[in-house]
Amino acid sequence: MRGTKFSVTKETNMPHLHRLSEISSRHSQDFQQAGIHNPVGQPAYMSGGQTIGRVADALVDDTQGRIRYLVVDQDGGNINGSALIPIGLARIENDGVYFDDLSQGQYSSLHRYSDTEEYTFEHQSNDERVLRGQGNMAGTAAMATTTDTTQRAYNYRDEDTSDRMFKTPERLQLLEERLSVNKERYLAGSVQIGKHVETRQENVSVPLEHEEVVIERHAVSDARPVEGNVHLGDNTTVRVDVEAERANIGKQAFVTEEVSVGKRTVTETETHTAEVGREVLDVNKSGEVQTNGTLDDRRDRNS
Repeated sequence: MRGTKFSVTKETNMPHLHRLSEISSRHSQDFQQAGIHNPVGQPAYMSGGQTIGRVADALVDDTQGRIRYLVVDQDGGNINGSALIPIGLARIENDGVYFDDLSQGQYSSLHRYSDTEEYTFEHQSNDERVLRGQGNMAGTAAMATTTDTTQRAYNYRDEDTSDRMFKTPERLQLLEERLSVNKERYLAGSVQIGKHVETRQENVSVPLEHEEVVIERHAVSDARPVEGNVHLGDNTTVRVDVEAERANIGKQAFVTEEVSVGKRTVTETETHTAEVGREVLDVNKSGEVQTNGTLDDRRDRNS
């Protein structure tokens, strides 16, 4: 893991630190090759679990080609003003990057990064003094390979296996893809409720009364004379008015039904199939070597 190097093109003989995102468009793969889970974009925490920002990038040295610093961005946007924290201080987990031994005072005293200036030997030396404490420093001479101020190369002490400050965490994560299900609401349709008029013919029977003129004639058996002056041919008429009933048809509205309109939620279960992958540990053994520990789902390769 810590032996993994990245290819960096040197512009001059002076050692430089380069942002990993600028030298590799696939820095996620570079982290994987280095044996650590890619922390870029994850939140960063100091001692006590206090959030200090997010990991925005990493710095790689062009002498050894190793990741040396994580760039911790505070404002979530502009990388300028970020703190550079040695990668060996990081505890990289799935939910974030933890700098367990970093105090608020140390974090506030670190140099703030600018992508327009070099993170110089002096800046690195001062930041390491802050992180280790002045009494714990082995001396600045141990960090320089020459005395020329323009050519001093920072000594990350790769040969010292007990010094973990600039070495990648010895933690190999096996990743597994899992299905993530999200639901969204969409307009599946609509129902319009209204009313219209339908007509039909109805018959109704109505009993109607009317008057009729009844004329009865009776023969007189014992004719008797008419008293008084009688003139034959008198045009006397009798008028009889008759009445009748007729139907007047009207209409009146009645409530025959009430309709309530609402909605209800119905749950249906759908089954979706997708392909997921998982990383399986490969154990390469050379010669007569025995391994101890649980190596489930491993693929042993004997060479």
